[in-house]
Parts: sequence; C-alpha cells; structure tokens
Amino acid sequence: MASYDKVELEYLTPDLYPKLKELMLTCYPKVGDAAWNRKQVETLIDRFPKGQIVVMVDGVMAGAALSILIKYDRFDEKHTYIEMTANDTFDTHTSEGDTIYGLDMMVHPEYRGLRLGRRMYDYRKELCEEMNLKGIVLGGRLPNYHKHQDELTPKQYIQKVKKKEVYDPVLSFQLSNDFHVKRLARHYLPEDEASQGLAALLEWTNIYYEKPEKEPSISSEKSVVRMGLVQWQMRPYNGFNDLVEQIEYFVDAVSGYNADFLLFPEYVNAPLMAEYNHLTEAASIRKLADYTDRLRDTFSEFAVSYNINIITGSMPEVRDDGLYNVGHLCKRNGEVEKYEKIHVTPDEKKAWGMNGGNTIKTYETDAGRIGILICYDVEFPELTRLLAYEGLDILFVPFMTDTQNGYSRVRNCAMARAIENECYVAVAGSVGNLPKVHNMDIQYGQSVVFTPCDFAFPTTGIKTEATPNTEMMLIADVDLDLLKELHVQGSVRILKDRRTDLYDLIKKT
Repeated sequence: MASYDKVELEYLTPDLYPKLKELMLTCYPKVGDAAWNRKQVETLIDRFPKGQIVVMVDGVMAGAALSILIKYDRFDEKHTYIEMTANDTFDTHTSEGDTIYGLDMMVHPEYRGLRLGRRMYDYRKELCEEMNLKGIVLGGRLPNYHKHQDELTPKQYIQKVKKKEVYDPVLSFQLSNDFHVKRLARHYLPEDEASQGLAALLEWTNIYYEKPEKEPSISSEKSVVRMGLVQWQMRPYNGFNDLVEQIEYFVDAVSGYNADFLLFPEYVNAPLMAEYNHLTEAASIRKLADYTDRLRDTFSEFAVSYNINIITGSMPEVRDDGLYNVGHLCKRNGEVEKYEKIHVTPDEKKAWGMNGGNTIKTYETDAGRIGILICYDVEFPELTRLLAYEGLDILFVPFMTDTQNGYSRVRNCAMARAIENECYVAVAGSVGNLPKVHNMDIQYGQSVVFTPCDFAFPTTGIKTEATPNTEMMLIADVDLDLLKELHVQGSVRILKDRRTDLYDLIKKT
C-alpha cells in the first residue's frame, strides 16, 4: 500500500476547475462530453457551495463529489439525468430543498482502494443531518450490465448485485454505503452504453430528519462521537506482517461501525520482542524500537484508507541514544502527531533504562479536542488538569498492567480524571501472556469508557466496559454537547468553581 502524507476533504473552488476537468476526463474516458465547462461548475459552487467537495491527496485531486439541493416531491420518479439537472443548467436547485441530489462522484483510478468514495458519502450524510434534510437521492449507473444483458433482465441484474452474486462497481458500492434501490430508471443517461442507458434510482434516508417548525439550525461541529477500544490479546506472532494483519483486523472491524477514533494499548508491538529474548531486557526492547517507524507508517496508512483516527497505543523509540515510550495519533486526513509517556515506572527505568518525555499538549481533531496519556501518566492528576485548561473533550489512555492491583490504579485514577475534569476518559489495555518475553510475561486488563457523574451521564460514571481478560473490542458513543452543558449547568461545576485565588497550576514548557 502506498504511503501518503496528507489526505484532505475540501470544498471545490473555481480555481480548482482545471484539476476537476482532468479528473472527469480520466474517470470517464468512454463518455462523450465527460467534463462540465467552467461556467457550469461555477454555477454549482455559487448555488450550493457545501454540496461540491473534492479529496486532495498530497496536493493531487483524487476524488470529487457534486450535488444540488432539491424539493424531491416535485419530481417524477421516472426522471432522467437531463431533467434533474435542467439540461445541465442546475435550475432545479433550490435553497429551500429537502433532499440532496447526487450529480456525480468520482475517484481517480490510481487512488481507488483508499475508501475515498466512502469518505465523501460520509460527508454527504453528515451534511444531511446538519441541514436536517430528508436524505440523498441519485441515479446509479450500471456499468457492468452490458456483460450480462443477454442472460439477465435489468431487474434480475439488480437483484443479483444486491445478493452479491454479481459485482457492479457502481451499484455494489452504493449498496455498501447504505443506499437502497427505489426503482429502475430507463433512458437515464442514453449516452452511457455500458449501462445501456439504465440506472438504479437510489436513496439514503436520514433517520434523524425532523419536520422543521422553523428554519433548521446548521452546526458544523460534530456532537456525537463514536470510539472503538481494542482489548488486545498478547500472543506470539510470526513476524511483523502477522502482527499487522491482526491490527488491520481490528481497524477494519471498528471502521465498519463508522467510528471516529480507535484506541490500541501500550506496547502494542511487544510480542515481536520474543525474537530477541536471548538478549538482555534493555537490549531486546531497543531492538523492538527498530519496528516503530515502520509500524507508525502502517497505522497512518490504515487511518487514511479506513477513514478513522487511530491512537496507536505506544511503542519504544530510540532518540539521541535515549529510550522513550511513544505513540502516535494518526489522523484520517493523513496527518501524524506524536505523544510521549511523561512518567515512566520504576520498572521501566530499572529493566530498560527508559526516559520520560517532555511534551504536554492536546490535539485538535475532526471529532473534538483530545488528550493522550500513557498508562502511569493518568495517575498524576496535574497532567489531565493541564489538558483540561486547553479544552479537553476526550482523554485516551493506552495502558499495560501485569497485575490486578496495577490495573486498579489505572482504572480508579482514570475514573477520577473524568469526574474532576468534566471529560470522557477511554482506557484500553492488553490481556493474555507472553511467556517468551522477559518483563512482559503476564497481562491483566479491562477496557472502559468513563464519563462525568451528573444527571446527563450514567450514574456509575461508566459508559461501557469490556469483559476482563478477554480479547474483544468495545464501541461507545459519547456526546460532546453534554460536556458543554455540564461545564455551565452541572449540579457541580468543578472546573468553574476552582479557587484560583488560593491556588493554580502552571505548565512550565
């Protein structure tokens, strides 16, 4: 899989027209007049700017999605593409519309496999929810139908695609993105010979739509955030690729639930140390550090291709001959940020000669402001309070503990951090054993999502928790708007009621 530095979803602007034209001609080489002219594109941008988006990968336009806003009940379901676009004038668009009509979506052939299409559909769905629209409608081409037209009617072809007995690159993709077929549209695009002019009229319904009594409130901020936590089984692996295969399994599974974040535990790559068990403990973990950059890049590729922000747990890193416990926030736009364990345990110092990091910061993401503290760090309340000063929404804590009392320290401190800093705290650890790895032979863990304790949250302060000592994944939704209300209207307002006239906390670096 190729590596990309930055993947960004952007609004289409007039100056990007040359790149859009090139993309359209590349994606539709067999369709006459495949590219709209500049005036048509500028009309779309002017009338519905939020409906025109592109995906830029390292500065290259890799995908685009164009749409208009319509009053769908004004149109006959037997419409054609020309009728829906008013002969490409887009006079059918109305700012009072209740439905997004998808005009086009394309991905450059060289960038297929990165799930860019799903990313653009996710944007359209979120736009529907934000604007309180009924849903999305579009005509889906049937580009593989010409291969089956002698033995299948159009209806039979669609049914076989739905049953996955036949693959169609457009219809199969639409169905996988939660669209359903409303009807068959004949003469939809007469010039589309591969589809024989046919299309499947497809619809995605916004289940959160509410008939507005007044103008809907449009918010660009994400409120409900979905996170996945991996309770990682420590087991022997047959090399780096075997470990990556297991990592990708969890990434794939959690991203399938449209999660925004995925958290792995501390020392996620520890099983690879078995190969160096003949060395001293300090030497073996430095050999393990040789995998860190490679694994970081792999996580980043997964974050982009599966469209999920990944907190990689932690891995050893050798820097200026010093050993550190570090992890990475791999964002789904391709950006990568590093965090470090600030407080190393006495055992990490004694067995490995580990050093503590020096960076205390929060990270802005597309699903809230987050902080990351590694295991022992969560037992120092000052760190989370400093992050809370920066507007912390969610604290992620990857950990690894060998005994139940060690786990209890992490768990109880994490729960306290959620209450005293009015934030969510997610902890994820490892379970099982590594009999051939010194200093990591046993594990005890239970992954949990903690909440503040007030009326809007669970009375126990626990959103959800995994079964102890069992490999599994945990998925939970948290509402960031509830935190905003808590800060101002909570039964108690811990952050607001601090006696800063008597005491304060200062970050020195």
